[in-house]
Amino acid sequence: MEKNVLEWLEKTGRIMPDKVAYEDSAESVTFRQVMEEARRMGSRLAEKVTDPAPIAVMMGRNVHTIISYLAVVYSGHVYAPIDAALPEDRINKILDTLRPSAVFTEENFAETASKYAEAAKCPLYTREELNVGMTAWPILNKIRTKMTEIDPLYVIFTSGSSGRPKGVLTSHHSLMCYISSYTHMMSIKTEDRIGCQSPLDYIAAVRDIYVPLLTGASDHLVPKEYFMQPDELFNFMNEKEITAVGWSTSALTVLTKLGVFEDTKLTTLKKICFSGSVMPGKVLKKWQENLPDAVFVNQYGPTEATASCTYFRIDHVVAEDEVLPIGVPYDNYKVFLLKDNGEEAAVGEEGEICVSGPILALGYYRDPERTEEAFTRNPLVTEYYERMYRTGDIGKFREDGILEFHGRRDRQVKHMGHRVELDEIEAAASQSAGVAESAVLYDHSKEVIWLFYSGEAEKRDLVLFLRTELPGFMVPRKVNKLEDLPKLPNGKTDISSLKSIAGII
Repeated sequence: MEKNVLEWLEKTGRIMPDKVAYEDSAESVTFRQVMEEARRMGSRLAEKVTDPAPIAVMMGRNVHTIISYLAVVYSGHVYAPIDAALPEDRINKILDTLRPSAVFTEENFAETASKYAEAAKCPLYTREELNVGMTAWPILNKIRTKMTEIDPLYVIFTSGSSGRPKGVLTSHHSLMCYISSYTHMMSIKTEDRIGCQSPLDYIAAVRDIYVPLLTGASDHLVPKEYFMQPDELFNFMNEKEITAVGWSTSALTVLTKLGVFEDTKLTTLKKICFSGSVMPGKVLKKWQENLPDAVFVNQYGPTEATASCTYFRIDHVVAEDEVLPIGVPYDNYKVFLLKDNGEEAAVGEEGEICVSGPILALGYYRDPERTEEAFTRNPLVTEYYERMYRTGDIGKFREDGILEFHGRRDRQVKHMGHRVELDEIEAAASQSAGVAESAVLYDHSKEVIWLFYSGEAEKRDLVLFLRTELPGFMVPRKVNKLEDLPKLPNGKTDISSLKSIAGII
């Protein structure tokens, strides 16, 4: 069995070197080209970067970004994808935790990336300057002899309740366990053509990046703007003969609201996996009715468990008010429920969803305290130490062994396919001039973030400030200024009263 993702690439590259691996709106690259470019750049990185810290990759949505990730892996480093379009403050927080050995970018982003490299006190390299010369085989071979399957592969940053993003560090082995299970469940074959919707710095993108390396399938990066233009999107997918997608629930929902299927039909799509938030029954039904021969799969799981840990294959046309379960564990995943007293929840009882197995992340990068809080010992196993992750989600097992999702224990939500800490939004709002108090709520039924605040700040000024502090998907769509936030007798904010004002059930 292969022990790292480079062995997947090289095996597939030997079998089908001239098959398209990745394609964007400008160009396509074969598996041979991916190997050659990644090795060349990996050679140069290994020569120039001796600090073992991760390398931050800040590039655009194109095939060379994926190749650059693999180049970092060839160099013996961990890669940390960062969207250069994120607010400056958030990027600085990420870099402050990461303390990268280098920033790796491309000429289009060099001016922006250079200021971050300067602030992080590390060198800046572009792929254009490194994609030259011959592969330094002695260097790469020496690196490979030291690599193991439990070596870290990437750091992906997620929202943190303290306002400080958390860098989830994941190993080759964990990623490979998930991709192997996912491709088997979705029956992804060499002839499949994948339509990538996810931003390349987001956890869901690991499916579209690594599935081709294992299976030989081709991955097509769908232009972001097409998701607001259903006809253009469907024409693109038909032209590229897209057969399989793993999209966020919010993407499917937005397309449905925009009147998808009214003018253009999909002709080749047969395999659809969705995740990120609860799928509205009326949305899924619309897709099922228009793609009656397609397989639909609901997937659930956190970044800390390498993208997803359970799946549910839908075997019927759903009702408009139907709530889907989150299914059964993937291979290599152990999923169980713990009650507040540490005992395992019985069938039909609610409990916190916990996960263990080789697919768990290594922890949060340079954050031992939060790692110890989230990754703990499984109290159900007393004979030896079994590591587990507490998701903070509530679930319930049915008699048939199917797991249902019953909401969050804390203040973390899935919004537009992203994991969001509501406390992080509150922390950002509290930094705005003129804000006395703030409270953030989430309307799950409408997928809307609400912000209530008191103070002298004007709504417009507050929203503009938040846009400089947070990614766009975290900026509240509803902002309500109150003279004072309602309080309970104990002095805490009366959330029930705010929910009433917002009409949240």
